[in-house]
Amino acid sequence: MEVIEVKDQDLASTLSNNSKVVIKYYADWCGSCRLFNPKYKRLAKDERFQDVTFLNINAEHNPEARSKAGVSNLPSFAIVENGEFKETIFTSKEEAVVELLNKLN
Repeated sequence: MEVIEVKDQDLASTLSNNSKVVIKYYADWCGSCRLFNPKYKRLAKDERFQDVTFLNINAEHNPEARSKAGVSNLPSFAIVENGEFKETIFTSKEEAVVELLNKLN
């Protein structure tokens, strides 16, 4: 699956149409965020997570989405199940994101 770029106005409908979601919050100036992009794209194509929708949200331009997940550092990752935010972590380690994703399976 491809990573989908989402804005504040699209978030609610995207979450209601997908039961398992992971969101990466980033900013254009964030070097760690850019470095994580290839890893995130690879995870989105990983068979273990084929039933998970992968979203990207620019935290600077989407304050409502950032607030819903309680994002204070970047990159941050949130998991959402059936429209409910379950957990948010701040990390640039792939293993930590995989651990978070496994909580959805």
